[in-house]
Amino acid sequence: MNEIQISDNKELLDISFVFEFLNKEANWCKGISLEKVKKSIENSLCVGVYVNEKQIGFGRAITDYATFANIVDIFVIHEYRRRGIGKAIVEYLLAHHGLQGLRRITLATSKQEFYGKIGFKQLKSSEKFMEIYNPDIYNQHP
Repeated sequence: MNEIQISDNKELLDISFVFEFLNKEANWCKGISLEKVKKSIENSLCVGVYVNEKQIGFGRAITDYATFANIVDIFVIHEYRRRGIGKAIVEYLLAHHGLQGLRRITLATSKQEFYGKIGFKQLKSSEKFMEIYNPDIYNQHP
């Protein structure tokens, strides 16, 4: 992984790359608009992963930088998977100075075994957590 660089500098992000992946390949947000992707990046702590200045991965944390963060949108393009890059993205976010001292960091995933190795655990008090979930929001037209 010597050629791989991870940065939280938003100026380096290839917004078109992030949009294309989230809009077309990410099963959790297919159909998301470019405007929503841009707004989500503006309002989150974001991490880009680069090989020779070409972006190959992304992740972000939605946070108030004081008490809470939710890690979302972790992805690595297919040809770079299974090299520990996804794990490196999450570890970079967890080590980020802006996320130190938080009371709770959450993550929603179907890959619980993978994230369990990084330190995440199933919610002990899941009966206290509630949600409003609208999975078809990206398919609605005004």
